[in-house]
Amino acid sequence: MAYFSAEFFTALAAIVLIDIVLAGDNAIVIALAARSLPGELQKKAIVWGTVGAIVVRSAMTLAVVWMLKLPGLMLLGGLLLVPIALKLLREEEPDPGHDVGRASGFWGAMRTIIIADALMGVDNVLGVAGAAGGSFVLVVLGLLISIPIVVWGSTLILKLVERFPVVVYVGAGALLWTAAKMIVAEPLLRPLLGHGVLAKIAVFVLVIGGGLGFGWWREQRARGARAR
Repeated sequence: MAYFSAEFFTALAAIVLIDIVLAGDNAIVIALAARSLPGELQKKAIVWGTVGAIVVRSAMTLAVVWMLKLPGLMLLGGLLLVPIALKLLREEEPDPGHDVGRASGFWGAMRTIIIADALMGVDNVLGVAGAAGGSFVLVVLGLLISIPIVVWGSTLILKLVERFPVVVYVGAGALLWTAAKMIVAEPLLRPLLGHGVLAKIAVFVLVIGGGLGFGWWREQRARGARAR
């Protein structure tokens, strides 16, 4: 992938969008982990806990970027992203798993933030690694751009998502686009897809259109059931 090309900036935009849309759960965990600390330590725990989480997540993402070069893993990664995108579209009650407990002290809060972020960030890592298309530069740039937005704008992001549900659909669309991109890039599928454009377009339409359509239909059905 050539630097500063249209493909480069498209992938970078997808990475930033995926990071932001999937940041809600992590922002909640960070807030809960630091809530029992004195006011002067809360901000410090959030900042340094987030820095530690960034380091861990960066290492995880770079490892996944390398692993996706192995035969078959691009296809597997693409298929795993589809249910992640569909889960993003589901309206759910607050997850009891967010109750991470009151961390004891500054270091306890930091430890909780880093471990919880690593465990909950698997979907984020997979999405970013897939969108990067094997480029370590894109992974680093995406993290550098999106992390400040997430840390200082997490409350705004959550309110934006609640007020404009279309933002969630855009984020889910970015994940589904990444899933389709990974699937068509899988070397094992080249004999099946060939070098024709139509087969690849069909995969993108099926994954993105089918995923968003199914997610919308499922939510309409769930709302109808709740209204009864």
